[in-house]
Amino acid sequence: MKDFRAKVITVLFFVTMFLLGLIISVSAHFGMIIPSDDMITQEDSKNIALTVQFIHPMEGDYMNMAKPVQFGVLIQGKKIDLLNTLQEKKINDGTTWEANYQIKRPGDHIFYVEPQPYWEPAEDCFIIHYTKVIVNALGLEVGWDEEVGLKTEIIPLTRPYGLWTDNVFQGIVKVEGEAVPYTKVEVEYYNQDGQIKCPADPMITQVIKADQNGVFTYAMPKAGWWGFAALNEDREKIKHEEEEKSVEIGAVLWVKTYNIE
Repeated sequence: MKDFRAKVITVLFFVTMFLLGLIISVSAHFGMIIPSDDMITQEDSKNIALTVQFIHPMEGDYMNMAKPVQFGVLIQGKKIDLLNTLQEKKINDGTTWEANYQIKRPGDHIFYVEPQPYWEPAEDCFIIHYTKVIVNALGLEVGWDEEVGLKTEIIPLTRPYGLWTDNVFQGIVKVEGEAVPYTKVEVEYYNQDGQIKCPADPMITQVIKADQNGVFTYAMPKAGWWGFAALNEDREKIKHEEEEKSVEIGAVLWVKTYNIE
């Protein structure tokens, strides 16, 4: 009898540790817009490709992303609807989206996307990541700190392009136009080729917090694309199987760094 009890306890212990491991290892989700170029010069092609997806950037795990609620670009205060330009694409069994855009005028182009709510069973909540990326065109550095007017967004305090490796990046986290103090901000590198292997789970997602004014600061240690996801809970809830569930709203911004050659 004692041996049986000992075996049961042992099995329960390992099952508990396994389930705990699953909970602990839940990866950070990031909405993503990645352009084929973030600084368009006179010599460059004026046609840029944009990849829109929902992903674990460091690990390369893709989620199925339904067609967004809105997708567009803000240029010097004017919004252009680009939703109908999106084309569905499958990557590793995940649904992603692509679009092409022709640069027609100088200035900063703020591309943005509002996705449909994503149900995440592991977190027992919905996730909506309002995502942006800024592309500079033809040398006119005007508009990169404009607000799109999304429910939540990161407003850059550092110009979000022309960044060297180890530059410090700062932004303000806002929800419905108001700065939100002490917001948790998750930071991940887009490990596009999968070459980076993290020695421990905490290395996958960096975690920082905004200060009392909603301002966060981070120095990017490697060349490439970096995502910042400022996370808050929406006041509204969404029903799932007849039960009201909380909604994580993320303000996501992507910036690119370059090595000094």
